[in-house]
Amino acid sequence: MHPSQHLRKPGGLERIGQLLLLLATFCTAWATLAQTEDDFESFGELDTFEDAPLEEPISLPAWFKLSFLDLPEDLEEAISGGKTGLMVYLGQKYCAYCKKLLHDNFDKLDILAYTQKHFDAIGIDIHGQRVVTDLKAMEWTERSFAVEQDVDFTPTLIFYDKDKHEALRLTGYYPPYKFRAALEYVAAGYYRKEDFRTYLARADVPLVFDAGDMNYQDFFSPPPHALDRSRWPGQRPLAVFFEQANCHACDVLHTGPLDEADIRQRIKQLDLTQLNMWSDTPVITPTGERTTARQWADRLGLFYTPTLIFFDERGDEILRVDSVVQFYRLRNVLDYILSGAYRQYPTFQQWRSARGR
Repeated sequence: MHPSQHLRKPGGLERIGQLLLLLATFCTAWATLAQTEDDFESFGELDTFEDAPLEEPISLPAWFKLSFLDLPEDLEEAISGGKTGLMVYLGQKYCAYCKKLLHDNFDKLDILAYTQKHFDAIGIDIHGQRVVTDLKAMEWTERSFAVEQDVDFTPTLIFYDKDKHEALRLTGYYPPYKFRAALEYVAAGYYRKEDFRTYLARADVPLVFDAGDMNYQDFFSPPPHALDRSRWPGQRPLAVFFEQANCHACDVLHTGPLDEADIRQRIKQLDLTQLNMWSDTPVITPTGERTTARQWADRLGLFYTPTLIFFDERGDEILRVDSVVQFYRLRNVLDYILSGAYRQYPTFQQWRSARGR
């Protein structure tokens, strides 16, 4: 029977409509599965992710706005074009983490489409000399703007809303599932009523996992976690590892960088504590506050595991690493801490630039 004859029979249109609906449902399910598989693959890629400086420079995607770096003007154009605001990217040409963001996350069509729909993307080279006019109409070079923004790691993404307020800042590289959540957090306006940690905890984002054992190392100090340095300074800097059970990124950290002899030799020169950031384990913080691991993590606004926070001998925070970190970056961070360079260079990037690295 010719297909057109179905249209002449009673119910033919309905049957075709049902078939089309079934096909659309199948395609949607397949696309969702493909997206999920992509995200699992992105987790797996962390196992072999080489984070040393690239041999060839990377370029900004063609869809980034060709900007004169006048941010007030860029923001006005974005809002008049129906966008939520600006996404300001601060990166480096030889940064492996920047490449993962630009080539892995933005190669996923749903992430690319959602970003382009809601934000104008502005690219800034943290070593560049072009003039940047910030949202307070102050002028900087790209390099000095990055310093003024306390950029420690690249890529750093700063999202600005229509009122020139910073809605969210992401420091470092985040896998696609968390990056999608960040985009929605800003675009849908959730940042106006809750912090990103709270949003993730109640959204459909795997933040709190099932109970289980964490990756314990013999260099971590056992409980009780009395980290107070406000009365008597410590003998050396302190690193607090905020982790959780059943955390793939935590597994990668422990079986990758922390399993390297160079890293272990360096890290054992610090005081080291590991905390489950969702636990009610009692803690005395470096400033002398009595609290729990969960409450402290909440006050610090932590939303990614593992997060490593480094404190000086008197309990002041030096630096935190709250995004994907591999061997090369972690080794440099430890050198920055152990050398005491943080006393002279207020940001990690300033220290690296001074060393020509």
